[in-house]
Formats: sequence, C-alpha cells, structure tokens
Amino acid sequence: MADNHARFWLAVALVALCLVVSASESDQEILLKFKDSLQNNGKLSSWNASTLPCGNGVSNWVGVICDTGGSVHGLKLENMGLAGELDIAPLKGLVNLRVISLKKNSLSGSLPGVNQLGALKSVFLSHNNFSGQIADGAFEEMLSLKKVDLGHNGFVGKIPVSLAELPRLLELRLEDNHFQGQIPNFASKGLAYLNVSNNELDGSIPEALRDLDMASFSGNKNLCGGTLPACPESAESDESVSEASKAANATSSPPVAEDGQNSYTVSLVTGAVIVAIILLITFIVYVLKSRPQRTPDSVEAPVPERSSRAKSEAQAEQEAGHSMTSISGGKKDQQQTKLTFLKESTERFDLQDLLKASAEILGSGVFGSSYKADMSMNGPAMVVKRYRQMNNMDKEEFQEHMRRLGKLDHPNLLSLVAFYYRKEEKLMISEFVPRGSLASQLHGKHSADKPSLDWPTRLKIVKGVAKGLSVLYRELPSLTTPHGHLKSSNVLLNNSFDPLLTDYGLVPLVNQEHAQKLMIAYKSPEYVHHGRITKKTDVWALGILILETLTGKFPANFLQQGKGEKEFDLALWARNMVDEDNVREVFDKEMKGAENSEGEWLKLLSIGLACSHGEVEARLDLKEAVEKIEEVREKDNEDEFYSTYAPSDGNSKGKSDEFNFS
Repeated sequence: MADNHARFWLAVALVALCLVVSASESDQEILLKFKDSLQNNGKLSSWNASTLPCGNGVSNWVGVICDTGGSVHGLKLENMGLAGELDIAPLKGLVNLRVISLKKNSLSGSLPGVNQLGALKSVFLSHNNFSGQIADGAFEEMLSLKKVDLGHNGFVGKIPVSLAELPRLLELRLEDNHFQGQIPNFASKGLAYLNVSNNELDGSIPEALRDLDMASFSGNKNLCGGTLPACPESAESDESVSEASKAANATSSPPVAEDGQNSYTVSLVTGAVIVAIILLITFIVYVLKSRPQRTPDSVEAPVPERSSRAKSEAQAEQEAGHSMTSISGGKKDQQQTKLTFLKESTERFDLQDLLKASAEILGSGVFGSSYKADMSMNGPAMVVKRYRQMNNMDKEEFQEHMRRLGKLDHPNLLSLVAFYYRKEEKLMISEFVPRGSLASQLHGKHSADKPSLDWPTRLKIVKGVAKGLSVLYRELPSLTTPHGHLKSSNVLLNNSFDPLLTDYGLVPLVNQEHAQKLMIAYKSPEYVHHGRITKKTDVWALGILILETLTGKFPANFLQQGKGEKEFDLALWARNMVDEDNVREVFDKEMKGAENSEGEWLKLLSIGLACSHGEVEARLDLKEAVEKIEEVREKDNEDEFYSTYAPSDGNSKGKSDEFNFS
C-alpha cells in the first residue's frame, strides 16, 4: 500500500514538472512576441521561427547579444527605425537579460516599466520620442543597474527618487530633456559620469557632484554652484531657511494676544546671544595670547606664497606639533641628528642644514608630509619625506634595508640620497623632481600653458613605470611586493616626462596595521577577499595605473578605500564599457596625438585590463606584462584599429579575442 502511495505522488510530481516546462516560453518565443509589439520592425527580419536567437554562444539574430551558455544576454537594437509605444513586459521571461539598448529609434509614449526587468545592468533609451513624467518608483528594486541613458527625449518633471537611490549606478545621462526641480543627492559612491545638460533644472549643484565638468550641467539657466557661477547667498540657503522657518512656525508662532510676552522672550534671547559672543571673543583672545611663539628656524616659516591648500597643510602640521624643528631634538648633539647617506657622489649636509634651508611644504601623504628644501644656489633641491608608522624593524634591520634600497640605480627609479632614523619617525631624502607626479598631470587643471598629456607621453610613462617595476622585481626578489605602494602620485616626472617610481620597497618597514589601512597592495582584490598579497599584487596596481593613465579617471572615485570592500573599481568600470561595446567612451577625451594611434590605445587597454584582473590566476605576471607593454607603439595602421571592435552592423556576434574577458 505504501509503495502504491509513493508511486502516486511521484506521478503527480512528474505531471506538475511537465506542466511547468510546457508553460515556460523559450527565448525565441519571447523575442518574437517582443518583435510583434514593435512598429516598423522590418530590420528584424532575421528574427523568425526557423532559427534560434543564439547557437553555441553566437547570435543568429540581428541585435541579439548571446552569452556563452546560449542564452540572450543583451539586445542592441539601435538606429533601426523602430516606432510605437514600447512594451517590455514580454521580455520578463529572459532571465539572463542584462543589457537593453534601443537608442536612435522613433519610440514614443511614457517610460516603459523597466523595473519589470530587475536584473538589468544597463538601459539605453536615448534619442527617441519618449515623453511625460517618470514615476518616482520607476527604478525601484533595480539593485544591479549601473548605466542609464535617457538623453535626447521629452521627459518632464523631477528626476525620479528611485533613480537617485540606485546603489551601483556608474553612469547617468539625462541631457536634452525637460527635467525640472533640483538635482538630487545620488546614493551611489561609484558614480563616475553624469550629464544633465539642457534641461530646466534649478538650485545648487549637490556638493558631491561639484568636481564634474561644467558641460555636465550647462543649459540649465537656473543652476548654480560647483563649476557653474556661484549661487546667490539666498539660493544656497533657501532650502535650509525654508525648513527652518517651517519648523519655527510649527513650534513657536505665538498667538496675537501674547505680543507682550513674545517681545519679552525676544529680548531675553537677544541678551543671551550678546553675552555668548562676548565670552567667545574673550576665549579667542586668551588662546592667541597663550599660544607659544614659533621658532625662527622652522622649516615651515618661508611659505607666504603657497596656495591655500598648502597653507592649510602647514597649519595642520603646526597644530599637530610636528614641525621639522621637532626632529632636531632641540639642543641635542650632532651625532643624534646625523643623516646616513646612501650615495657616495652626493654632496654632504646635515639635518641642521635642512632646517636652515629655504623650504616649502609640497603636500601631505598617507605617511606624513613632504618638504622641498633648497640647499644651495647651485646644488639640486632636496625633498624630505616624513614617515611616522615605520617601527616594523629595529634600527639595525631598518638601516640594512635602507642600504639595500640605496643601491638601486635605474633611470626609472627615484634614488634615495639619505635617511634619518629616530624611533618616533623617519626621514627619507631624495632629489626634487620638477614636474611633480603623474597624478597631478592627469587630474590637475589644464590650460594652454599646461596641456593634458598626449598619447605618446602617456605611453612613454607607462613603459618607464613597467621598466622600473621590472628592476624592483629583479633586485628585491625576497619581497612579495617589491613596490607595494604603486599609484599615480608615487610616479614622478622629470623635465623630459620620464617617470621615476618612488615609495617602493616599504612594505617590510611599515607597521602591519598601518600598512593594511594605507598601502595600495592591501587594496588589491586578493587581499580584500582572501587576506593575502602575492607576487602579482604589484601587477594589479600596474594595471590600475595603466587604466588611470588611459582614462584620466581617478581610481579613488571608484575604490572605497579602507572599508574592506571593493564593490566598484576602475577596472570593473572599464571592463563593463568594453563588454557593452562602449570602448570608445573609456579613453580620456583630453588625450591628444591620436592620429593613427587608436589601435595601440586598445592594445594598452587590453594589457591594463589583463593586469588588473580580479582573479590572480587569470592575471598576467610581470614579465608578460612588460613584454606586451614594450610591443605597444605610438602609431598603428587602420586595419588593426577596426579589427579590435565588434561588428558595427548591429549584429553583435562578439568582440575580437583582445577584449574577450570573463
């Protein structure tokens, strides 16, 4: 009896399974329904019941992007003359659909219910005839959405709240619509591109967006702040004043009959404010009089012409009690302030000479401040870098490691001239490099006198960095990460734009808790996810540096520093752009010297992506990376350039092997 009972329920389960399978539609059936919902769909003639949309990971239908498993990954139906109101409900059955692009068609009506496709990563609907107001909840629950392009339509009303709340948003294009109201604060920390130009927006640009290019906001005559003209004082404070007045009206509006009591209350408040101001002034005068006078030989004294940033750094240094004079130890003997020189050819000087030299603060890094000291009229200027978290070795080990670093000699390594040891902090001294860092050249303000780096110069810098890193690997084989802190601010440029690596070989010296918080090696995917660094960790940093050099984008805008996570990074952004056939958008638009060079750009981009791969096993090793970088040239031929792109006829059958990334 029990056996018959089991057989009965097994039969029921099989029937139910058959019903589920028969009820589920295939990708082919879903897409044919979607095709029928579109007007003027003549260019979709390859969409028919006689062929499957995907076969062996390759698309058989125009505009269909397939994944390796034979499922539909994306729809790229651009510039096909499609018309009518867009209904994307039939697409809900495409469980692997991640990208949909219907740009440059004649689609109309309100925004379709994109949140019915909750797993989408990219939505491109620009250059159509969509109109009307977008509902606040139009993008709710789309937690994977990274790119949204609604530009060049006729949308009106406020920017929807759910769009601003997308947690992974990287790019947003809303230009050339009729959006009104204020720009919201965006929840995504990785937002790298925003364009709201040519709308009807007003008010102040949010603080987090004020570093974006002015073109992102142009054409909104009532917008202000950031890179646009400054807001009137009333405009900046309208919102806060309005809220404050509402609160005040709600809580303290007195009845008309209590005018006398209200006047009395106002008098009391006014008196209290006056007393508070007097007490505050008295306290400030007392603090100023009791502040100790600065010593005349402080290295921070000669900085009257420095920028406001440098002044604030100098002030911070002074307030922290860490002026250069404190290193000398006051009236201690010469032996205790003696520098250890690492190069025989260097003209000798001592710490007192540094303290007396004309000096200026260059900046403040993660380890401490850097100072430029002009030692003499004819001799080179020196840079003194201070390190406070370097107690991982005792004095003898530290000195031996420094001598080892001092023996390194290569055109792409900044040589150490001397060092100073004290338990509390250390000094490292090197020659001043005139053009500053690669970071300042890439991300600083550009002008006719200081143009952006062109392609040949960027390639020269990348090749030099690779050569310098190769020397470190050869000369410091016992270190897991011979550099350990490779980033654009640690690549200095001389007058010929030759790169010199600095801050290398420091991982063994730095206290581990500080190294894990501050050093680039500990931001790598292998450390974030597995708690280890490897021989390929510096290669990852090299890859990120290559991408930064090509894109002009600052990695810290993507990387959430010091939080133990790497949800967004520059490599992921670049790889997504390539995967979605937007590779042209990757490169820095200010990078000149592009004639007959774009194919070589792509080669270097592919190397950068291969070096920065999240999986260590899939990442290039340093020798491979250096060899591939050396093969990149300044110019290419036309055939090489076009062969690296996906077909441009709308049939996205895949990209060349150069951009075949998992």
